Amino acid sequence: MTDRAQYTPGPASGARIQKDGEKWTLIIVRELRHPPEKVWQALTDPAHLRQWAPFDADGSLGTVGATVMLTTVGAPTLHVTETKVTRADAPKVLEYNWGGFDMRWELEAFGGGTRLTLWHNIDRRYISMGAAGWHICFDVLDHSLSGTPIGRTVGPEAMKFDGWQRLNAEYAKLLGVETPSWTPNTQK
Repeated sequence: MTDRAQYTPGPASGARIQKDGEKWTLIIVRELRHPPEKVWQALTDPAHLRQWAPFDADGSLGTVGATVMLTTVGAPTLHVTETKVTRADAPKVLEYNWGGFDMRWELEAFGGGTRLTLWHNIDRRYISMGAAGWHICFDVLDHSLSGTPIGRTVGPEAMKFDGWQRLNAEYAKLLGVETPSWTPNTQK
């Protein structure tokens, strides 16, 4: 495992917001150095998800109609939601609902790697926090797929990380939203 202390996330980038009435969608685009098939496996296989994702899955997300229990990692109280995979066109499009919020992943072969796009419906109050969290998750994913894992960094653990605080402020500015005043040091 690579030393997490040596990891510093890059600047906020590749994010935008789409609004449809009261529905807010965070859209994040990231280019990864790995082929779509490898990224697809990381998005759908429970063992791979445990390396980087903000939730654990009790089954594969790679099959349409599959019912999978997703457990949010680091939640103050146990938060388990049942999801049904609504679309799984390997290795291109994956759709499901996590905790009442729609998730859509698109994978596109790009320059020897993958352009990964995530659409995530999210409460507008937490958009910059979500963007910062996904930014770190994607960095962890990229390291994991490269064979230089830095360890899953999600939830309150990620929010205590100095890079997350910076990213939260940068994404708030980039996306034109207020930076949430919530800090992890005040929560248990």
